[in-house]
Amino acid sequence: MTAPARFPVRTRILHWLTAMLVFSTLFIGFVLVNSTGSYASLRGVHMTLGVLILAIVVIRAANRFTHRAPRLPDTVGWIEHTLAVMSELTLYALILAQPLVGWAMVSAAGQPVVVVGSLHLPRIAPFNADLFFVLRQTHSMLAYALVALIAAHVSAVLLHTLTLRDGMLSRMAFAFRRADTPANSADLRMLAPAEMHAAIREHNNAQDTGRHGRARRHR
Repeated sequence: MTAPARFPVRTRILHWLTAMLVFSTLFIGFVLVNSTGSYASLRGVHMTLGVLILAIVVIRAANRFTHRAPRLPDTVGWIEHTLAVMSELTLYALILAQPLVGWAMVSAAGQPVVVVGSLHLPRIAPFNADLFFVLRQTHSMLAYALVALIAAHVSAVLLHTLTLRDGMLSRMAFAFRRADTPANSADLRMLAPAEMHAAIREHNNAQDTGRHGRARRHR
């Protein structure tokens, strides 16, 4: 089995940046529900992160839909492939809708969305208490839906990576290799145990031959 191709570097950077921002924003949002003393400061950070997510997810969506994703591993059947595509589209929609609903919710409360300092976003919803209540409930439901979908996404990736060992996680991971590591060492984990041991012995024999040759030249 060959290792699956990776996404482009820019796609991987946008993916992990989005993940960190979404996790941070969800965590702060859940803390806000039970917060009292630090509510104002947490709310400001929450809004700033939401604006960043909105900007990055637009960039990421444009990048994703203009560049073809690498082929999925052979362990993914057509039903799972369809579910993966649908869940990806749903995840994009939720991450895009959540900050927009939050923006509208703050506008309906008659308050500005503060990006940073004195930089505010314009209102996108009229001042209305009933509308604020509906948007607040929607914002909460979208947050729980995001948590559930992210959990399903992470579980599926771990299932393929740890159980099926098809290198699913490596499609979005960054590879780091030492300078003295053989060029094909990234593929060793994809080999059968016997083939892996043979490859390791071949590499060690090559290193021993090189050391013996250098030792004879120094004599």
